Amino acid sequence: MTSIDEQVAALPKLGRAGLQQRWQEVYKSAPPAAFTPDLLARGIAHWLQEKAIGRLDPALARQLKTNGEGRGGARPKLRPGNRLVRRWRGRTYVVDVVEEGYRYDEQTYGSLSEIATLITGTRWSGPRFFGLPK
Repeated sequence: MTSIDEQVAALPKLGRAGLQQRWQEVYKSAPPAAFTPDLLARGIAHWLQEKAIGRLDPALARQLKTNGEGRGGARPKLRPGNRLVRRWRGRTYVVDVVEEGYRYDEQTYGSLSEIATLITGTRWSGPRFFGLPK
């Protein structure tokens, strides 16, 4: 049997039809129709590596997600006294960060998403609406 590195390196040489066949073998289902050959190869490579090395410990995966570039660790913490300003459809909206949450239009809200939804009339991610970095 060849090494994992050799198997992974050989994947792009299989072409689309070969990758689809290999996907069927490893996942026991047809590959998603929209997957490009690159995505097929990545999915198969992940499966091969996971089979040989094992899965990432769930506790470590959570830690990486919160401390790394993933969700949770990258967004700056807003502190009381911070002010968020957003110009939307010709009007300027100002939200102040307070101990209890977020103050907008003389009312306090628990999340920025509540305020963004109130302003736009549709569901919005509050951090995204106010332009906070991911």
